[in-house]
Amino acid sequence: MKENAVDLWVIEHSVAAQGYRLICGIDEAGRGPLAGPVFAAAVILPTEAKIEGLNDSKKLSDTKRRALFPLICDTAIAYGIGSASAQEIDEINILQATFLAMRRAVDAMGVSADFLLVDGNRLTDFGIPAEAVVKGDSRSANIAAASILAKVSRDTLMEELAKQYPQYGFEIHKGYGTKAHYAALERYGACPIHRQTFLRTFYER
Repeated sequence: MKENAVDLWVIEHSVAAQGYRLICGIDEAGRGPLAGPVFAAAVILPTEAKIEGLNDSKKLSDTKRRALFPLICDTAIAYGIGSASAQEIDEINILQATFLAMRRAVDAMGVSADFLLVDGNRLTDFGIPAEAVVKGDSRSANIAAASILAKVSRDTLMEELAKQYPQYGFEIHKGYGTKAHYAALERYGACPIHRQTFLRTFYER
């Protein structure tokens, strides 16, 4: 675990060597589901912060992610969480909505980062120097932390929305296109939090 924690700081050290100090990691959660918003989180951790078990959120259990969530929030110099609604996704497409959620997360931090590390291979203009990091959630401590905050925040919201729309099982699949979700769509049709642009192929069958 110690070796993994050291590895997660290699990219941050490289950026710091260029003179940047407040280095922020950004990641998203929920680009693929048929329903619900897309979330993003931005995190600035103190250099070499030790958070036991920090890793890509997809490699962690739900229990572990939820245990790490408050530890990340307590440890971070700053963090922010943002989202873009299903309606915004339909209006501007999922890529632009993801960037919108990311910008909202950066704005929510209340602290101006010097440099952004963004998970993935695409960037938007944040008005701050930035670098896209492929598989960054398993290579950067700050991106890994952001991946956990984004994932837990979105899952928690989907569990709340499941109470409003109990027929879809959002608390189980979180809006992804599972067999049970498609069966519910066949029976009940779409609800207000479904992404209409994601359902085109479903309607065209």
